[in-house]
Amino acid sequence: MRLLTSAILAASALLLGTSFARAQDDVTTFTTEAPFAEVIADLEDAVVNRGYVVDYHGHIGDMLARTAGDIAGAKPLYKAAEILQFCSATVSRKAMEEDIANIAYCPYVLFAYESAEDAGKVTLGFRRLPDGGGRDEVNTLLEEIAGEAAGQ
Repeated sequence: MRLLTSAILAASALLLGTSFARAQDDVTTFTTEAPFAEVIADLEDAVVNRGYVVDYHGHIGDMLARTAGDIAGAKPLYKAAEILQFCSATVSRKAMEEDIANIAYCPYVLFAYESAEDAGKVTLGFRRLPDGGGRDEVNTLLEEIAGEAAGQ
């Protein structure tokens, strides 16, 4: 019953957009001055070269620019902003064998953006999973991928 309750709480938090950690503690970022198109290509290559498949490539910046007039969005936010989503059968299975509620964290999402205010600087990263409970290997994988794409 306790495991079921944990799974329900984790899934509810994910659906409601809440976080168990403070925002500044649960996002890992890297910055680079490489061109955005190069960074997003390097990010995708870092995923694919490890044998994973990018199953969704979201163009968040384009969507926000396209809909700004419809929702009174006066301020340009990004010059470019995209996300990549993927999963790893091996890493995910290990995490879920440790705690079945870790399904709430799959698939994994990496992001990259160049802000409208700070053109020429690209930020990329990921939302960290809470430490322990089989999630550390996922965080390590995401950190390696983002760091590689950032040239670090």
